[in-house]
Amino acid sequence: MHIRKMDYSEIFLKAFTGIFVTLFVFMCFYPFYYVVINSVSSSAAVSRGVYLLPKDVDLTSYRKLLQRPDIGQVFLISIFRTGAGTLATVFSCAMLGFLFTKRHMFLRTFLYRLLIATMYVSAGLIPWYITMRTFQLQNTFLLYILPAAVNAFYVVLLKTYFEQLPASLEESAEIDGAGFFVVFFRIILPLSMPILATIAVYAAVSQWNSWQDAYFLVTNRDLKPLQLVLYNYLMEAERLANAMRMGAKADENVKNLVSPETVRLTAIVVTVFPVLLVYPALQKYFAKGIMIGAVKG
Repeated sequence: MHIRKMDYSEIFLKAFTGIFVTLFVFMCFYPFYYVVINSVSSSAAVSRGVYLLPKDVDLTSYRKLLQRPDIGQVFLISIFRTGAGTLATVFSCAMLGFLFTKRHMFLRTFLYRLLIATMYVSAGLIPWYITMRTFQLQNTFLLYILPAAVNAFYVVLLKTYFEQLPASLEESAEIDGAGFFVVFFRIILPLSMPILATIAVYAAVSQWNSWQDAYFLVTNRDLKPLQLVLYNYLMEAERLANAMRMGAKADENVKNLVSPETVRLTAIVVTVFPVLLVYPALQKYFAKGIMIGAVKG
């Protein structure tokens, strides 16, 4: 059996490709690794610089966060918010995207263009706040669900994907007597798992990371999400650090001071880690869905 020898150009190309891919993977992985090792290092070590391995391992920031009496409640609120909000977004956007594929829909073009306009024009924070107050969504769990139920970008992706499905499938089902909802639930949705998973990833990450709505409209402690608690935890650490710099008395809180930088890194780890657990399960759908849904505009 003849084995072809590689010339120097092929060897160089393969070596260069291997080195380049290795460096690229390292650059993608290292930022999160850097955050993790710094979050478990002492504040003094972080101020000096931690780059490869943790130094003076100190889990005080994690311990103080987990010892909060409301941590279980806020974690459940964030999970329920993410789950319910994602389901509502995927269902609403899928239904609306399917409706926009119907050419006999009343005012179809006008409503679709009106929806697209919301991607470019935003009323701002004050009108949003007034609207939420007008609909009495403050201090209600629906605040996390209803405002995010429809997203123009998701609707565009879903509509584009639905239009690429074979029209003969829907037509044959209608000939057999299938109505709108039967076609939607039994034909369209089962064939659209890649794009639905893509939308679910986007919506879930957005819901999990969101805290501004609760910051402005939620005063009920039982409805506050994890992200808002992490934000308050960071603000508390910065307040104590400022008090220490101003020469405050060494009370119990100041004695157990955790630097704001360590708290910030801890919050990043706590925020990102659940997403890292969920994303690999949907990754095989994600790439396929986003590519297919972006073929046509």
